[in-house]
Amino acid sequence: MPDSLRQTLLSIRDLLATVGPFVLLALALLVPAYYVLDPTPPKKVVLATGAEQGAYHAFGKRYQAILKTYGVQVELRNTQGAAENLALLRDPASDVQIAFVQGGADESLEGTDGNEEEPTLVSLGSMFFEPVWLFYREDAAQRLLKSDSLSGISQLGGWKLNIGAPGSGVPNLMKKLLEANHMDPTQITLLQEPQTPAVMALLGGESDALVFASAPESQMVQMLLQTPGVKLFDFAQAEAYSRRFPFMSPVTLPRGVVDLAGNLPPQDVHLVAPTATLVAREDTHPALIQLFVQAAQQVHGGAGWFQRKGEFPTALNTERPLAKEAQRFFQSGVPLLQRYLPFWLANLVDRMWPVLVTIVAVLLPLSRMLPPLYQFRIRSRVFRWYEQLRQIESAIGAKPSAELLAELDTLDGKVGQITVPLAYTDELYALRSYIVLVRSRLTDHVPGVEAAAPALASNVTPTAPGATA
Repeated sequence: MPDSLRQTLLSIRDLLATVGPFVLLALALLVPAYYVLDPTPPKKVVLATGAEQGAYHAFGKRYQAILKTYGVQVELRNTQGAAENLALLRDPASDVQIAFVQGGADESLEGTDGNEEEPTLVSLGSMFFEPVWLFYREDAAQRLLKSDSLSGISQLGGWKLNIGAPGSGVPNLMKKLLEANHMDPTQITLLQEPQTPAVMALLGGESDALVFASAPESQMVQMLLQTPGVKLFDFAQAEAYSRRFPFMSPVTLPRGVVDLAGNLPPQDVHLVAPTATLVAREDTHPALIQLFVQAAQQVHGGAGWFQRKGEFPTALNTERPLAKEAQRFFQSGVPLLQRYLPFWLANLVDRMWPVLVTIVAVLLPLSRMLPPLYQFRIRSRVFRWYEQLRQIESAIGAKPSAELLAELDTLDGKVGQITVPLAYTDELYALRSYIVLVRSRLTDHVPGVEAAAPALASNVTPTAPGATA
């Protein structure tokens, strides 16, 4: 083996022997912390949406596409609506972790001011307005009211009204609206059919009106707004409804927004709009919540029929406490590291830095022991031969000088094979000098033998500065 390669390998060995235990201790602290904090988000999440033709499902597909770029698979779970979504979130046996929920759809919050905390569910923020669309047949209004239009919910007595499937949030919402208008539900023939059959029943004349809450992106909303003979109820008291129900906001469907050329609608229409939120289980991985909130900005942050650009998502009107990651996003925006690093790396650093600081605080004092340990290891390579040299010197006069000279030659040969960094060669030269001194004393006891000392430098092989053996 070339001498330079041998010296390099010995240097690496000394470095590993000195620093290795320190590195192992750092890993012993870091690995358990990594598994406890679990900074990497799961690769799959189940998002409960709604009917396949509804706005929830359309938005869900956009979330699915965005999170796919981060390596997260979003499985969309079609449901009847907000009430079923909440039931799935609360069911321990369900695999649904995040869901769209309509404001006012939760019966457990009825009678509260919308601020009652739920220990198991958290909000990711309000995502968009979800107006209450009450469509009715114009001929039904003429037949039942002797008028072309419906002017108030209190006029629905005797109507066949479809309020949506039991799993949606509309039945509970309509219950509140009817109670606010002193309407007895028994005065109305309430039908509870899914959205598509309900629309077909309205168009076929089997029902007089239907109501559902949805974003205007819904295919059914778009179709009914342009269907002749079907009118949209104008909530003239929208402002009053919003004061009675904090989860509602008054919104206006502007004249001509559906079709400018056809002037649809022909005048401004006042509506009440619960706010749709994303709700998650409180044990959902923080990185997933962070991804969903950031994706929400892309999905819901643009301008629409009822909001201006940047109005959503928002922390307002959430009915449930905000998740910590969502609150952080609304206060500070995208984390600083994610603006310059890939998400996985920024998330890893963001989640692990408190642990890293703690580990550094523990290891920093220990690191001061490394230079003394390294120095001890190198010097012990020289000093361990002094014991044998002292034994040879102590035996002068007690053992034959020829025998002691032979032992001294053996010792000198072993010392000649020692390699040390240049910073420690003075100690190696000192050892070689003492060997010469002992040899000189021995030759004084052997007549006719000269004290021939081998050249010191010829057998000393120092390494480069900082190298180890």
